[in-house]
Amino acid sequence: MADQPTSPGAPTPAAQAQWKALPSRNLTPPAVLAGRIPILDVEPAVESGRRPAKAAAGELVTVEATVFREGHDLIGVEVVLLDPAGAEVDVSPMHPIGEGMDRWEGAVRPDASGEWSFLIRAWADPIATWLHRAEIKIPAGIDTELELTEGALTFDRAAAAALDPDSKKTYQAAAADLRDTSGTPAERLSTANSDDLAQAHTQDPLRDLVTDCGPWPLRVDRRRALVGSWYEMFPRSEGATLSPLKSGTFKTAAQRLPAIADMGFDVVYMPPIHPIGEVNRKGPNNTVESGPTDPGSPWAIGSKDGGHLDVHPDLGTLDDFDDFLARAKELGLELALDLALQVAPDHPWATEGKPWFIVRADGTIAYAENPPKKYQDIYPIWFDGDPQGLIDEVVRIIRFWADRGVRIFRVDNPHTKPVRFWDEVLGQIHDTDPDILFLAEAFTRPPMMRALAEVGFHQSYSYFTWRNEKWEIEEYFEELSNEASAYMRPNLFVNTPDILTAYLQYGGPSAFAIRATLAATLSPTWGVYAGFELFEHVAVKPGSEEYLDSEKYQLRPRDWETALSTGHTLAPYITMLNDLRREHPALQTLRGLSFHSVDNDKVIAYSRRDGDDIAIVICTLDPYGTQEATVHFDMAALGLDWSEDFRAHDAITNSSWVWGPHTYVRIDPNQACAHIVRVRRGTV
Repeated sequence: MADQPTSPGAPTPAAQAQWKALPSRNLTPPAVLAGRIPILDVEPAVESGRRPAKAAAGELVTVEATVFREGHDLIGVEVVLLDPAGAEVDVSPMHPIGEGMDRWEGAVRPDASGEWSFLIRAWADPIATWLHRAEIKIPAGIDTELELTEGALTFDRAAAAALDPDSKKTYQAAAADLRDTSGTPAERLSTANSDDLAQAHTQDPLRDLVTDCGPWPLRVDRRRALVGSWYEMFPRSEGATLSPLKSGTFKTAAQRLPAIADMGFDVVYMPPIHPIGEVNRKGPNNTVESGPTDPGSPWAIGSKDGGHLDVHPDLGTLDDFDDFLARAKELGLELALDLALQVAPDHPWATEGKPWFIVRADGTIAYAENPPKKYQDIYPIWFDGDPQGLIDEVVRIIRFWADRGVRIFRVDNPHTKPVRFWDEVLGQIHDTDPDILFLAEAFTRPPMMRALAEVGFHQSYSYFTWRNEKWEIEEYFEELSNEASAYMRPNLFVNTPDILTAYLQYGGPSAFAIRATLAATLSPTWGVYAGFELFEHVAVKPGSEEYLDSEKYQLRPRDWETALSTGHTLAPYITMLNDLRREHPALQTLRGLSFHSVDNDKVIAYSRRDGDDIAIVICTLDPYGTQEATVHFDMAALGLDWSEDFRAHDAITNSSWVWGPHTYVRIDPNQACAHIVRVRRGTV
């Protein structure tokens, strides 16, 4: 009895010992102040470099650091990209940002997955320092010959250190010109401002007091970790009938896959496909009583037919599942499978007496509650009875489905499980299968969402669903695209089986188009739950976000063909959005986001940029009526001069205009809820 909890839910002594015995997965943080020149506040850095920052193959990653030295001498700074073997594969200059703040910015672009890193390299720049001083003193006639002589000596040093033959010749010529007393001091100084010398200084600078800070870890995942369009479907509803009542199967659900692929989706996500518990099974609309034909909630996992390693017999067999997965792959779709760590009362874990549940004072197992909500059909997992046993079992479950070809898991409510548990589970999977991706279905407090992201979740649900006002969208996505981008990638689902917002309930079809536009262009990953394209919007009761006749508790067959033939569908617009996302590298970025000023709070304007590809989105937030506004573009964010005009081609209307720094727009949501514009320099 020594290993029994003292009260329901109290951790056992053995469990506490197991938690303490888990190996540490923290990295050693890089040293700062490691050399002559201070390098501080490096970004991206997660937990001061103890954990890797996130990136994806081909992603442009902005790097910042505070770098300075004493006095007035000038410095140079660059970011050095290191491949997984530790070799320097790319060096990019960093440039000052924020006048007078000693803040520097550059970028790196790793081209493959793996454990990469980067260095910040700083040095004293004697050429720039001398030139700055000489351009002040020589025109003023102060120490003229002395300055010219010191400049020549500086270029002598640069020539001796140069690795490039052309740079060496350029430096030697500059030194000779400075020593040539036949010219005036102004003429001799002017040679130091030649284009050839500027190029040599950029490509082969003279460096003193070189200081490296790092390496800073950068975990580079496969591209799907950053970019993807998700579609959620219940396979039991596809091909189902209500009269007579008959469940859909993997085979009938596979018939829906071509339409999903044609809409441009990359990932098809299925809620739990396992046997559903019969004990305390929920009825329609989450009622406590169920009839003999009610299918129950897929999240009430487990029955006499098996648990997390089995499929519901109504859906078919494991072979049928394999065929479904193979068909998805043929169509270019990845399958995301739900990983829900909870069980029905008749799950084998419960019936076999696993020590993974809280036993109440009356001897019963505690069911799930979120007072006042009760989930009598579900037992939550207790992690402080046998954590090592749970870790081993969950790793086994993931590997079982991974061996069948599943490489993406959507994890249900990970915030209700210990962060340390996920640290170990996800760490073990990453050690052997770094291509397996995990999406956290976590609508919870910011610290927990951050912690889950830092320990290995590749993506997370977000607060986007409830962000409708311009100020809160801008505020939230400024955070996500900047400081939070080091650890968190948002997956912007416009709706879920649990979330039907008031905006969608009452906004009409235009509201659906607006939310799809924002989700598809504010993040490189977004998602929809089936029925969104049909404008399903009726809640179970006023004030609720639950769907009437929720698919969580009953079959919901849909007449896709009639909707398409009558035009009562958003599918063509969704297809266009997904096509644009594939065409525009800028719409596949998380970090390259800039908001632009608009004189109307019902209109939002932002741009995304990746190299030379620039996309502008101007979207109304009002689904009911026409809005007019003037957009004041941040031209620097567009890579344009402040007085420059540019050609704007709208992908939605196929119209083109010449826009400038201040542009008038008029948006009628019943016609087109947004302008999605490709920026082209020039007016023709």
